[in-house]
Amino acid sequence: MANSVHEFEAVTNSGETVQLDEYKGKVLLIVNTASRCGFTPQYEQLQELYERNQEKLEVLAFPCNQFGSQEPGTAEDIREFCDTRFNVTFPLFAKVDVNGNNSHPLFAYLKTELPGLLGSTKIKWNFTKFLVDAEGKPVKRYAPQTKPNSIEKDIKKLLG
Repeated sequence: MANSVHEFEAVTNSGETVQLDEYKGKVLLIVNTASRCGFTPQYEQLQELYERNQEKLEVLAFPCNQFGSQEPGTAEDIREFCDTRFNVTFPLFAKVDVNGNNSHPLFAYLKTELPGLLGSTKIKWNFTKFLVDAEGKPVKRYAPQTKPNSIEKDIKKLLG
């Protein structure tokens, strides 16, 4: 079993493989996202958080189509949506599964390290957020309805 998120890799929205150890020394907010969800407007606050703290914070967005088929588009569709609607400049990754047998290994790890309500290792919906410290250790899990701006105080604690 992994000891940090830095041991994983992920494919970006443009098809490049990224080793997550590239983010060593930065606090991470990892979010499973969707373009057609009631929580989609959270992209705006995620971008604001990123802009205010980007020297020491990375927001990593992982589109997912597992909840109500709310992310049906192609990589290009997703990128265009994020660019035109929310001017997203933080890293956007390829669409992944966060639950089930094909769950991305990063999310399998995050769910094990930070179980949900009553110890559940499932992600219940889009925009579940995981806060990870600069050493790659998962610190806190947030429900989909938790607004990104309300997480900033926890982020600031980790930024020092």
